[in-house]
Amino acid sequence: MAIRILVTGGTFDKEYNEITGELFFKDTHLSEMLKLGRCRMEVDIRTLMMIDSLEMTEQDRAVIADNCNRADESKIIITHGTDTMADTARYLADKVPGKTIVITGAMIPYKFGSSDGLFNLGSAMAFVQTLPHGVYVAMNGKYFNWDNVRKNRKTGQFEELV
Repeated sequence: MAIRILVTGGTFDKEYNEITGELFFKDTHLSEMLKLGRCRMEVDIRTLMMIDSLEMTEQDRAVIADNCNRADESKIIITHGTDTMADTARYLADKVPGKTIVITGAMIPYKFGSSDGLFNLGSAMAFVQTLPHGVYVAMNGKYFNWDNVRKNRKTGQFEELV
């Protein structure tokens, strides 16, 4: 069972410029993370974009949906920025039938060393293999249905709406 991983950017893949103090995108860290996690699954990683999710447009979401629909794999993980992850989940639920899609991200960049990204990626790998078709958000060891999740900006955690 192969898993398609679609990279869109987000905190997961941000780097830190020590001179300017700014965060920026260079390359995805997904292959390195999977190797570090000793992943033995067959994966196909595709970088679609490297953007902060606050900059994501409906056109960007359409690109993600198109790639999900065209993927041969029925199990798809999307790395995504946390700020608009739930918005993309809602968009995909309406546009991509018959697949299991798990959207995940990180609150702290992987390159910082104390990131939650590796754990979230591992959780997403497990969830995508076990959940039925549908769209989910996976963060901090939990999964949420696309229509029952939000990022609590006060606590920095994802939670159910009800």
